[in-house]
Amino acid sequence: MAGENNSSTSIADFEKSLDELEKLVRDLEQGELSLEHSLAAFERGVKLTRDCQSVLKSAEQRVEQLVQNSDGSLETRPFSADDAN
Repeated sequence: MAGENNSSTSIADFEKSLDELEKLVRDLEQGELSLEHSLAAFERGVKLTRDCQSVLKSAEQRVEQLVQNSDGSLETRPFSADDAN
């Protein structure tokens, strides 16, 4: 059960980070920030991007696919990006 709470916390943190990242991008695109504030926003954005990528990588590693064998039985195996093609 603790794993479920950690997973939902990660999802909430991911969504919060993504929202903050979108706001930073809008602020930077407007071009009204001082150079110092722009650099701070950029640095924060890089950190948020890395955090989001880490959460996505973790989620990707947990995804499995259900595969039907030739005898009709089902099994799961880790999902591979190569399988999507």
